[in-house]
Amino acid sequence: MTGDTNGRAADGRKGAHEGPEPAGGGGSPTDARTAGSGIARRRVGGGILALGGALALTPMPLAGAAARSRPGAGAADRAADTGAGMESGAHRPTLRRGSSARAGLLQGPLDQLVRDAEAYLADSPAHPWYAGAVLLAGRGGTVALHRPIGKAVRYAAYDEKTDTGVEFPADQQIAMAEDTVFDLASISKLFTSLLAVQQIERGTLELEATVASYLPDFAGGGKQDVTVRQLLTHTSGFRSWIPLYEEPTREGKLRRLWEEVPASTPGSAYLYSDLNLISLQLILEKITGRPLDALLRDEITAPLGMHRTRYNPPASWKPKIAATEDARLPWSGLERGLVWGEVHDENAFSLDGVAGHAGVFSCAWDLAVLARTLLNGGVYGRARILSEESVDLLFTDFNTAFPGDEHGLGFELYQHWYMGAMATPRSAGHTGFTGTSLVLDPSTDTFLVVLGNSVHPVRSWRSGSAPRVAAANQLARAVPVRPERGRTAWFSGMASASTATLTLPALRLHSARARLECALWWDTEREADALFLEASAGQDWQRVPFTTLAPGARLERPGPRPEPRPHPAGSATGWSGRVWHRLEADLTAWRGRAVTLRWRYTTDRLYVGRGAYVDGLRVRDGVRTVFDAERPRDAGRIEATGWAPSAD
Repeated sequence: MTGDTNGRAADGRKGAHEGPEPAGGGGSPTDARTAGSGIARRRVGGGILALGGALALTPMPLAGAAARSRPGAGAADRAADTGAGMESGAHRPTLRRGSSARAGLLQGPLDQLVRDAEAYLADSPAHPWYAGAVLLAGRGGTVALHRPIGKAVRYAAYDEKTDTGVEFPADQQIAMAEDTVFDLASISKLFTSLLAVQQIERGTLELEATVASYLPDFAGGGKQDVTVRQLLTHTSGFRSWIPLYEEPTREGKLRRLWEEVPASTPGSAYLYSDLNLISLQLILEKITGRPLDALLRDEITAPLGMHRTRYNPPASWKPKIAATEDARLPWSGLERGLVWGEVHDENAFSLDGVAGHAGVFSCAWDLAVLARTLLNGGVYGRARILSEESVDLLFTDFNTAFPGDEHGLGFELYQHWYMGAMATPRSAGHTGFTGTSLVLDPSTDTFLVVLGNSVHPVRSWRSGSAPRVAAANQLARAVPVRPERGRTAWFSGMASASTATLTLPALRLHSARARLECALWWDTEREADALFLEASAGQDWQRVPFTTLAPGARLERPGPRPEPRPHPAGSATGWSGRVWHRLEADLTAWRGRAVTLRWRYTTDRLYVGRGAYVDGLRVRDGVRTVFDAERPRDAGRIEATGWAPSAD
């Protein structure tokens, strides 16, 4: 077995996660019907049944409402067509091309996104990460970036003796285009999951029912207790894959699945597996009486107008399809030669191209339509494919018992390894082994599609997920963070493997009520990167405990006034809601001494969040203000290393 090293395995923290690779296999990491009672029956007291740990069902952040209500929202924010759509009567936009300003995005980071992506057309480090790609980024109803780069078809074959690609003649190579169609590989799992949630809505599929109650033969091998939810959240116990393509008949493939013994007790561990979605496909086909490709067409792509999305694209599409791999033994499970216009994944290929885990082909614009539909709460134009309640489940973590493996129904959540700085507890998406990815961030109403042909000409040339992370970081940076007051705030930057310090001048404090006050905004890779408040009286630096309060929370939801949040270790890390917090720190421990205060922001070498901002720095010594960054003289005494004034 050759694991997919393009996902989290590359960082040494997690196992392969974007599609297991069978024996060198391929890419495995409706109408306006109203919802039935299927979801409602699973609600208890306004929440979800506890599933493997405490699970709180919280409303999806309303990006449009948040942008309008948060303190300091700027003109670009208000101009953005950011109808997140998760509230009754909210504006639910359809897509159109537009400027970055119309989208409420900054143009500079979008330009950098393209430059970063183009860099991976060259050796990175030993070979190009992809032969080409299509990049699409937007916010609200505006697609502000849609850019093809490189080649859709470049190589005729792979020469394993010299580890080089054998190129087609120049006149036979095909440039990437905006509408180039890609083998999505494991992004196909999202479509299968959406089809399953539709059936849950309609009451024909039970989330907590056993799979064997729909497919009695599935109970073989000790799988009688595996549930539909466990298939959707990769907690069934299935190992990553089995080579179904070795069985010449469909009956043989099913027998292998029925007899498969779980690698772990169902519900006891997270293990990403293609077999979960293949099983889900079989359930869907059983309860609907329709094949999966017909379900995809009738229930999702036709209603949404996704006319370039389907299984088994016709031969006439081939000139507009990105080629994948020169699939030959031993690195591939099958001898196929150049795979171009057919599914790359061996198991999906052996299932006639239609499988729950792989096989869907699509283009960037169609995936943006899907993203917009989900950010709209399940509706696009006049078509509704899911209820708002169902969409909320896609963005709700069911794997609270397995920190780091957050998962909604089918959708991965909060994964920095490919979402980069777009990762939040509600950011949802997926990747595909062929080089594809989709990320949705409800908190900013942004969406990102990166489609690359990274197994062209061979899978061994790809490594890590750097192009996806780079693109996501730049889109996150393109969302403005307006200063809490004034024209600029101090920004830590988003560099990895770095330390940035923001240091105030030495101040002598006399009062028993000395304190630091400021506004603080932070979003970091949780635990790996952190912001520290430190003080020194001439010797070592010491952590300074502080408290934070997010006044914006009172604007977004009714209820009692929020209490200040203590930070006893003098640090902040992870997700803070992307709102400004009011900070206070007690400085009386340094009474009678000259003390120097600093903010220190540290990041590891892998991934980063959106960074940290500090504004309105003020030190009070009782009734006296001994430092105020709004006074030019005081502002000029701040020493910044790595930090910079930022208007956005």
